[in-house]
Amino acid sequence: MRLKLVKDNLNLDYFKRWKLWLGLSGAMMVLAFVSFLVQGLNYGIDFRGGTTIRTESTQPVDVGTYREVLQPLGLGDVVISEVFDPNFRADQNVVMIRIGAQDGQESIENEDLARVEATLGATVGQGVTMVLAGRDASDARIQPILSAAGVAPQVTEVGDAVVLEFSQPLSADANLALVDALKQGLSLETIQVTYDGFKIVSVESVGPKVSGELIMTAIYSVVAAIGAVLIYIWLRFEWQFALGAVLALVHDVLLTIGIFSELQLKFDLAIIAALLTIVGYSLNDTVVVFDRVRENLRKYKQMPLDEVLNLSINETMSRTLMTSGTTLLALIALLVLGGDVIRGFVFAMTWGVIVGTYSSIFVASAILLWLGVKRDWSKTQKPTGNQYADVDA
Repeated sequence: MRLKLVKDNLNLDYFKRWKLWLGLSGAMMVLAFVSFLVQGLNYGIDFRGGTTIRTESTQPVDVGTYREVLQPLGLGDVVISEVFDPNFRADQNVVMIRIGAQDGQESIENEDLARVEATLGATVGQGVTMVLAGRDASDARIQPILSAAGVAPQVTEVGDAVVLEFSQPLSADANLALVDALKQGLSLETIQVTYDGFKIVSVESVGPKVSGELIMTAIYSVVAAIGAVLIYIWLRFEWQFALGAVLALVHDVLLTIGIFSELQLKFDLAIIAALLTIVGYSLNDTVVVFDRVRENLRKYKQMPLDEVLNLSINETMSRTLMTSGTTLLALIALLVLGGDVIRGFVFAMTWGVIVGTYSSIFVASAILLWLGVKRDWSKTQKPTGNQYADVDA
């Protein structure tokens, strides 16, 4: 038995209140635009700038653990991702940590960087080594400070330096407190702290200039995609179809940006990718409806345009619901089970599928009804050599 989402010979009137649908869509677009102007977007690291920290460890990486131990540090927007490369050694586990800029600062403060290193070193490292260099770097001068801190590392004097080796990793607070005590109690030139099995490989900062260029590039990409759609639909159909499709795409993109502004969800390059995907998805659904409209315009030359549009949408409704429904099933599963990393992208896609399906029926087609369209789609057929094939001999 074949699954049917809609009954045969569906006959719903989608244009009985088509002015109401256009008015509702226009009001939602205005609200979305006003929200964008008043509240703005909650830009992520890609658009706001920040610091990228690349770390390596000998132990397998658990991104969830990294996120859990860094959260109490109050660093703001933090994105953590594991880096995979077939050229890595078996004990080379690489993680990229991106920390958003705060309070107009382009890069993370040295104190915050030390806290990040100490926290992760205490979490995934197997020990700590401190190399002290300076005039007071001697076992006798260091021992009282170590005793007061309640630690007993192995102390080795190497030339003008003293090496402290801890067989077990210190907690981040104990580590930083000991470093501060050594700096305050002794006259030292440098204190070099390394963590066995963990190290920070590089620290890079992205300033607001680069972030501004990314914002403009994202805008250009969305505008270029919509412009290409306008040209494509214009060439394939007529300008009325092209205008209806493009206004429906603008409707989808603007409402998606509006809900991200209203809810202050993080807006980054992944959301730009979602917007471009929404443009393609909504266009595909609109073109299917328009194709059927064109066929029915040729078939029913005397039928009023609103009836042709109703017939075309009813005939394609099963396909529309099947495509949107199966897509939403996958997206909702990802939204619930996918985790924080992809949640923004999946939410944008889920919202985009809903408004894209709505706009294909109630926006693009309603605009086509408003503008009107030519009814003579007949073309002169050139002889093909088989014009007598249906004549009985």
